[in-house]
Amino acid sequence: MSNYLLIKQGTIHNAIEEEPFVADILVENGKIKKIAPVLEGKIINDADVIDATGIDVYPGFVDAHCHMGLDGYATGFAGEDYNELGDPVTPQLSAVDAVNPQDETFQMAREGGVTCVCTGPGSSNVIGGTFCAIKTYGKRVDDMLVKEKTAMKIAFGENPKNCYKEKGVYSRMSVAAKLREALTKAKIYDTKLHAAGCPEGWNELEMEQAQEQVMDDLQKTDADRKVDFSKMPAYDAKMEALLPVIRGEMPLKAHAHRADDIYTAIRIAKEFHVDLRIDHTTDGALIADDLAKEGFPVAVGPSFGHATKYELRHKGFHTPAALAKAGCQVSIITDSPVIEERYLALCAGRAVFNGLSEFDALKAITINAAKHIGIEDRVGSIEAGKDADFVLTGENPFAVDTHILYTIIDGNVVYEGGEA
Repeated sequence: MSNYLLIKQGTIHNAIEEEPFVADILVENGKIKKIAPVLEGKIINDADVIDATGIDVYPGFVDAHCHMGLDGYATGFAGEDYNELGDPVTPQLSAVDAVNPQDETFQMAREGGVTCVCTGPGSSNVIGGTFCAIKTYGKRVDDMLVKEKTAMKIAFGENPKNCYKEKGVYSRMSVAAKLREALTKAKIYDTKLHAAGCPEGWNELEMEQAQEQVMDDLQKTDADRKVDFSKMPAYDAKMEALLPVIRGEMPLKAHAHRADDIYTAIRIAKEFHVDLRIDHTTDGALIADDLAKEGFPVAVGPSFGHATKYELRHKGFHTPAALAKAGCQVSIITDSPVIEERYLALCAGRAVFNGLSEFDALKAITINAAKHIGIEDRVGSIEAGKDADFVLTGENPFAVDTHILYTIIDGNVVYEGGEA
């Protein structure tokens, strides 16, 4: 098999320029090497070729928020690994430890052109743990990772209230207080680490090296010691996990439907000077101008289906258009398995039907989604140097009868739908 793939004369929708154009795309070792009107030469002659004449070529679709791989298809409790119900504050949990790549939802995602997802804990907890960004093809999650820790999940509103009302979280005030308490403790923990001369924290300090240093430090004066272990705080997995958040290295990923919950998320982010992503944003159309002024990226969905609780009463496919018109960076999400992952593009199509431009809809499931989760250097658009993830279609991908011809991940054809 060649290390090169040539997608020849496709109509390219790169998610950067609004107007599509016809060109060749050369892929080398899983990366986009070159895009030009016509590519020729020895390498081109040696490449595997997909004749894309008359075919639309899009970036692989990206879902900025789901629980794929953590909530198994038709498995019941055995595959439900997305909500930890023993403790409302669990920042130490990591999605990568629960993703099951063998779940059939990954194949379904590829059939729908979804090549990359941000998946992680559910919304039962005030703090749920870290999300990861993964490709939708592979046997082992370690080999599928784009980014192991994209964001720290937090949740507002009805879900944490309902899950922990017998365990000290009965009101929205309690939810906010729990979050503030954890972030404040993390700041104190961080201060102690710096005072001890170990800002990287226990997780980054090799224990064998630490033990050797302790023995060596016994022979040194205070001024000569690198880390003063007498000042080190006791190891705390929760606090270690929150260090990247309070240091501005990792955003909070806020589950927030109702307008007041969205405002609480923003209020707390500002109080602690941390970055923020807003997910679901169900009431977004009601406060679109405010959200645009605040400047935090927003993701909308899941918008199909019945409003099953009070905070969903304003859900609808009109919201992405209202937010985009106001000037927000908008992504569209499935919250899979709430909506099956393979219907991500269909969700974007419904948003188009409700007023979103087709170009904004494309960005909402490609480059904006990639920016939302901090991986836009790898995926989300068709540009030289990025991962070779593509969706080739015979029709508009937002239509209900869209026929996907090829899904390509890292330069490999992972789904082939046959002739339209």
